[in-house]
Amino acid sequence: MKVFELKEFNERVKKVKILMQKKGIDVLISQDPANMNYLTGYDACSFYMPQCVLLSLDEEMPICFLRAQDANGAFITTYLDEKNIIPYAEKYIHMWPLHPYDYLVEVFKEKKWDTCNIGLEMDSHYFTAYCYEKIKQGLPNSKLKDSERLVNWIRLIKSNAEIDFMKSAGLIAEKGMETAIENINPGVRQCDAVAEIQKALYRGTENHGGEYTGLPIVLPTGKGTSSSHLTAKDNKFIEGEASIIEISGVHKRYHAPLARTVLLGKPDQKKIDAMKATNEALDAGISVVKSGNTANDVAQKFWSVLDKYNIIKESRTGYSIGIGYPPDWGEQTMNISKNDSTVLKTNITFHMIAVMQFGDWGVESSESLRVTENGFELFCNFSRELYIK
Repeated sequence: MKVFELKEFNERVKKVKILMQKKGIDVLISQDPANMNYLTGYDACSFYMPQCVLLSLDEEMPICFLRAQDANGAFITTYLDEKNIIPYAEKYIHMWPLHPYDYLVEVFKEKKWDTCNIGLEMDSHYFTAYCYEKIKQGLPNSKLKDSERLVNWIRLIKSNAEIDFMKSAGLIAEKGMETAIENINPGVRQCDAVAEIQKALYRGTENHGGEYTGLPIVLPTGKGTSSSHLTAKDNKFIEGEASIIEISGVHKRYHAPLARTVLLGKPDQKKIDAMKATNEALDAGISVVKSGNTANDVAQKFWSVLDKYNIIKESRTGYSIGIGYPPDWGEQTMNISKNDSTVLKTNITFHMIAVMQFGDWGVESSESLRVTENGFELFCNFSRELYIK
């Protein structure tokens, strides 16, 4: 079940260690499940329990610290030796004040890392205040510092092997969107449509199957289109209402999101006009995507079209993507927004998404793409029209 060759993981670890040295970090505690996957290949939905990857400048390979019940998952999905997989006992689970990081502290002491400069992913989804307090109290002679999304930033530029997985995810997203548009009809329950979409996303293509997504299928409908992240209920689709579908294909944990808008019934001119402006803005922004330009360049071009139509949009219009685990499929690094000076480089990948909200209604469209030396490549080939049924 190893996804990449060992050489790829060794290159990733090497890059992370170089940045650790620059930031004055001796040992990194990485708890973001996407970062754990990136550094070791570990892939399981065990992230609801405390777990992490430890990376020391003094040791060649990372260490996977996780629940004993999940240890075999590390043996199956990673190249790590037995000594680099450290399981903690069940007695630490939900037995307050005991906590798995009590044992992690003992590991640090045993390895004589208790006076090191320790890098923490302070803003990662699963790094709780209790995790931090256990480390702080248990290792009083160490210096704790935020790693500033060190691993996330290295993930920004993909290898060719990663790009291949994202291309497969794009093909899966196309299948899912085809199914969505087929199944969103008046009188159909939202949950029934999503069941079909989910089946298509898992089934994938003939050559590449899908997996669970970092976000659930997003399906705001009617007035709900004025809000970004509403999901399906057992309500029925209503004639005359619009629905926004945001999904993602996933292959080997790599995501390629895609969003489109469907309007049921009589064409609504204001929505047609809004979608026209949205797609024009997307095209304008994407047109300046190439290695050497910046995220700000893309954003400025996008907003120049909105300014022409007197459309106000406060939220960002894109973010980097790649490996994803719940609750998110973004990388929490580059944004496509004004004043983000991140320089685009070949094989940076991002989701260019136009969430357009107008009071009690909205439209949405998006593309997932990679940066090339002279331009860009879309991961999906799917018309961005307003789908009127």
